[in-house]
Amino acid sequence: MFILLFSTVFILLIYMAIGFILVKAGKASLNHVKSITGVLIYVLGPAMILNSFMKLEFSWEAFAKIGIYFFLSLIAQILFFLLIFAFLGRKYSDSKYRILTVGSVLGNVGFLGMHVISSIFPTEPIVLCYSSINVMTMNLIVFTIGTYLITNDKKYISLKSAILNPTTIALLISIPLFMANLKYPSLVTQPVELLSKMSTPVCMIILGMRLANSSLKDLFSRGFVYATCLLKLIVFPVMVFFFVKLIPIDDIVLKTSLVVLAMTPSGAIIESLAELHDCQQEFAANVVLLTTILCVITIPLMSMLLVRV
Repeated sequence: MFILLFSTVFILLIYMAIGFILVKAGKASLNHVKSITGVLIYVLGPAMILNSFMKLEFSWEAFAKIGIYFFLSLIAQILFFLLIFAFLGRKYSDSKYRILTVGSVLGNVGFLGMHVISSIFPTEPIVLCYSSINVMTMNLIVFTIGTYLITNDKKYISLKSAILNPTTIALLISIPLFMANLKYPSLVTQPVELLSKMSTPVCMIILGMRLANSSLKDLFSRGFVYATCLLKLIVFPVMVFFFVKLIPIDDIVLKTSLVVLAMTPSGAIIESLAELHDCQQEFAANVVLLTTILCVITIPLMSMLLVRV
């Protein structure tokens, strides 16, 4: 398990290194990141979700499992938010603690998580759907609890944004098509699958480009960032592990997916929200970058401790 996951996540760092080298060599710049991110969010991300449901044959059992996963992933994330708030809520006047809270819960469960979970269960296409559903529950939290914490102002909570975003729209299209159990021609499946496979490398290349524009000394020398890494990469997965232990469901794939996807590093959406609302942008960027780098070690190690497949 350790070797499998280490090699899987290490490949992602190679993609990240490509973005880093391109910027350092003067062949790309941060001016390009916005356009590439647009392609990632509006094309590759939805293709990833469509592809995950197109690969799964419909059954009511699978549909029920996906529904259960939706609720469990949503509850797990909210529970951890509440736990952190119980300990740190009094310090939320300091925006760093609010970014720490968001960064400790909201992970890269899609572009990175799907790649990791599919390496553990290569013959279980439903895990791709679990990852997609996890992206949806995360987005519901991002534009409600997440936005409120970053801004400290309820007026920025947007239920419309939580529902009307590329991820949710792709899911609202994918699920009825999944239930219809249609057989798609290769003219449809091949381009969707190819775009889906591009999503993870492009996401990591973008992170590498952002890393090239960061101060490596600051990135690795700020203790507060390491506190967020500890919570996101270790404490949150452990909490989810004990959470699934209490669930009276005999489904190792579903439970393992919840735990493994909890191990993913902080999602780039955190940095985007921090930039949008002018709140601790540099700290948010450092959280995303450092958790992504450290997950090469933490995901294999935590899997050895928490996962029994």
